[in-house]
Amino acid sequence: MINQIKMKNYGPLQDISWSSLSNINLIIGGNGTGKTFLLKALYSSMRTLEEYKRGQEQRSAADILADKLHWTFQQDKVGDLVTKGADSALSLNISVDERDFSYSFGSGTTKSITSIENHVAPRSTNSVFLPPKEVLSLQNIIIESREIRKEFGFDDTYYDLAKAISYGTSRGKNYEEFAKSRVNLEEILNGKVEYDDVKKTWQFKNKKNQKFQIGVTAEGIKKIAILDSLLGNRYLSPGSIIFIDEPESALHPTAISKLMDIISVLSKRGIQFFIASHSYFVIKKLYLIAQEKNESIPVISFSKDEWKYDDLKNCMPENPIIAESTALYVQEVEIKLG
Repeated sequence: MINQIKMKNYGPLQDISWSSLSNINLIIGGNGTGKTFLLKALYSSMRTLEEYKRGQEQRSAADILADKLHWTFQQDKVGDLVTKGADSALSLNISVDERDFSYSFGSGTTKSITSIENHVAPRSTNSVFLPPKEVLSLQNIIIESREIRKEFGFDDTYYDLAKAISYGTSRGKNYEEFAKSRVNLEEILNGKVEYDDVKKTWQFKNKKNQKFQIGVTAEGIKKIAILDSLLGNRYLSPGSIIFIDEPESALHPTAISKLMDIISVLSKRGIQFFIASHSYFVIKKLYLIAQEKNESIPVISFSKDEWKYDDLKNCMPENPIIAESTALYVQEVEIKLG
């Protein structure tokens, strides 16, 4: 898994040094603070390491990385990712299973990344990025946009995910934790989402066996179904890393709480999570998991113009999101007490 992250002049992320990472890692902050940017930077690195030397892949790690950054951040030249006005180059260094992968480039870089160093062994696992919006109802449009029209619009996080869910459910015994999580996911859904090979579309089937086209199905159901599909088709396995951007999007608090429990179970089977959120429900639930199980859940939070590092095992971090939630509770108590 990713053990440590160091970044400088990476878009809005001028200086990140996050160490002692664990199976579940949380990124919190308001809109525009760089949470998604951080997830995408890590995702691009991991997909580079996973594609490098896989099968008949002939491209160098530098070529794979440049292509991944181009389509993930959708910039005409990768040099545009360098923090505006920075007096030094963009740099990223991550430690994966205690081995380093790093690269750097300046604002004038177009596509060729020459400063790259890789000591990470080739990986057979797959990482995945779960964006705020679901992709089931847009799967064919996303793939067509990239493979036929070669257009910007849906970045690589959407494109890779659209391809990943295209694999059919694998038969045979699954990992116990994965099978248990799928059952729990279907309980949240109150049914299951399946691919109709005849109609070439996804559909939702509730517990009464009533079927509905995916386009008229609730957004939250479609989001949960994506994780269920990736567990069912074995795209995910122990050693995978899942990057989740705003898991709270389109989910009610009860579903959020149950999803965090499922994430906790999957983390025990070797899947690492990086979760970006601005939801008090997500933060509080992960805090309770860390306290109940005495487990480390590192958290990086943006507050007062700087990134701060904490661990939910030790405390709830000081952050405007938490402060506002507390303030609303205090206001409610004051109103009731007169």
